[in-house]
Amino acid sequence: MRVHGEVSDDEEAAAAAGEPVPLTPPPASAGQQRLVVGYALTKKKVKSFLQPKLLALARKKGIHFASIDETRPLSEQGPFDIILHKLTSKEWQQVLEDYREEHPEVTVLDPPNAIQHLHNRQSMLQEVADLNLSNGYGEVCTPRQLVIMKDPSSIPDAVAKAGLTLPLVAKPLVVDGTSKSHELSLAYVESSLPLLDPPLVLQEFVNHGGILFKVYIVGETIRVVRRFSLPDVNTYDLGNNDGIFRFPRVSCATNNAEDADVDPSIAELPPKPLLEKLGKELRRRLGLRLFNIDMIREHGRKDRYYVIDINYFPGYGKMPGYEHIFTDFLLSLVQSKYKMLLSGS
Repeated sequence: MRVHGEVSDDEEAAAAAGEPVPLTPPPASAGQQRLVVGYALTKKKVKSFLQPKLLALARKKGIHFASIDETRPLSEQGPFDIILHKLTSKEWQQVLEDYREEHPEVTVLDPPNAIQHLHNRQSMLQEVADLNLSNGYGEVCTPRQLVIMKDPSSIPDAVAKAGLTLPLVAKPLVVDGTSKSHELSLAYVESSLPLLDPPLVLQEFVNHGGILFKVYIVGETIRVVRRFSLPDVNTYDLGNNDGIFRFPRVSCATNNAEDADVDPSIAELPPKPLLEKLGKELRRRLGLRLFNIDMIREHGRKDRYYVIDINYFPGYGKMPGYEHIFTDFLLSLVQSKYKMLLSGS
């Protein structure tokens, strides 16, 4: 006999394989509202997000995760209280937009048109650049950047015209969830610029002691973890290649710097009040509730921070205690909705 809240072997195997999780709806205890969360995620995201520890806690709290079948009309599935999604096709986005209009009672996390803003690195940081977050806790900036759509041979002239200073970090323009969209290159001599592969964004590199802060946002909750990042450029032997260093994704969980022996002035987390204000402003401006911010602190400048990337529905499974944070967040959405209904709003 299964104890309520346990995850079966079939459920655990499905989650590990990234397959739809065959959860049977948990019995609602007296006075407990059963919450149905439909999800449309890639196999990779299912595997990393719907971990057994999340599924077990969700069942205890009356939350049922239901896989959405993309081959069937969405209106024929459910009923859902909440829809979680991270699929990038235009067809899916249109399906979801139509569903939102037909079913305003369902909370969609998050609106596809708002997510689209983060799929392009040209527009991604604009909301941060427009903020004025200079206060007693620090200053939040964005690196100067330039978009190159095509013709690598034009890059040196475009960089000179824009007044950008080498070295430059080159990032793919489009963020589509693939590992390639997170691959970085560091170009540090002018002759290396025509070797880059547009479409891309060039950002001025800011020395930051090799530490990056991943700021996870789940509704109003904020959690920060340290990751190793690109080392300061003066640590490289710059004479041994074509002037370009290529890197895979640099801020993944395997680069965890939480317990590393790092200079405290570099490892110190950004001030909580600054992060709370930044998170609140970006939630409002972006219209999103599930994202993370990649931040660095300029080396030698204790109070100057740069936002270098924003990612939608990031790898929450790497965030300590994510299962408690996420299930509480899902329940709070429904509680807020019921309060609005009772108040007649």
